[in-house]
Amino acid sequence: MKPSVYIQSNAKQLIGALVSEYALKRNSAAPENFEVCLIHAEDFPFLAAREGQTYLRDGASAVWRNDDLQSFPPLRFAVPGLMDYRGRALVIDPDVFAVGDVNELLACDMQHAAILARHADDEDAPGGAPHWASSVMLLDCAKLKHWRVEEDFGCLFAFERDYREWMWLRLEVAGAVAPLAPVWNDFDHLTPATRMLHNTRRRTQPWKTGLAADFVTHGTSLSARAKQRLRRLRSALTGDQAPQGRYQPHPDPRQERFFFTLLVECMDRGIVTTELLKAEIARKHIRSDAFELAAAARREPLSLASLSATAELA
Repeated sequence: MKPSVYIQSNAKQLIGALVSEYALKRNSAAPENFEVCLIHAEDFPFLAAREGQTYLRDGASAVWRNDDLQSFPPLRFAVPGLMDYRGRALVIDPDVFAVGDVNELLACDMQHAAILARHADDEDAPGGAPHWASSVMLLDCAKLKHWRVEEDFGCLFAFERDYREWMWLRLEVAGAVAPLAPVWNDFDHLTPATRMLHNTRRRTQPWKTGLAADFVTHGTSLSARAKQRLRRLRSALTGDQAPQGRYQPHPDPRQERFFFTLLVECMDRGIVTTELLKAEIARKHIRSDAFELAAAARREPLSLASLSATAELA
């Protein structure tokens, strides 16, 4: 059977997921060698059934909201079951965009590990503590028969497992997880070496700049929680209808141009229609000036070759 790439998403990240799917095929020399499947949180009733219920996260109670930007991460753990616990699969977030050929990763030597994931122990890692980043995982599905996503998700609400420990792969046995090269999950970092770009910092996702943040930040440090309280206080004082703050411009303009270059190509191929993009803007899932940025990217697209040129000049 062919290896498969699963992109987990929800309605709020639909455009990102479609662009992600396109980038995988676009930047592969042999796109016929793998399948791509989009899985949507709205298609899994066990998620919807938990709306408003409390679960264990970071050692404390949190409330599950299906309209949160990131209602899809539990679906990372659905993939082995969807593969009937056979073969090899790659699971990625909808804000991950292939720059290189994913076949290189799909065919790599896993050295008997069940999972390859980036060990996020550097200063660029989101989350504030060393962990395995499950946002991009290469899976040997036959070795993950203990992943039963609906049952495991239910354990959060019985306070039998912690969401963070689950997402950070800390519940796996020793040796089950092996390190994935950081270039395959490059956190907001675009260089000639990048194989998959991950716009992981939600507040600066390039297609959402200016919109009210539609996610709840679960801070893992005192400073992060203090920032949350400050945003809510500022919103209350100013009357801004964005208690979680607003999406900010990405600090690297090239990453914004990279996304909109891919989006233009999706539009040209009918993958993202004008009607769909207008609807997603109206739903406030995509920034209001998306058409203007797409037009600018059409005039001056970001080519992958330009990354090497930039590196040579630096």
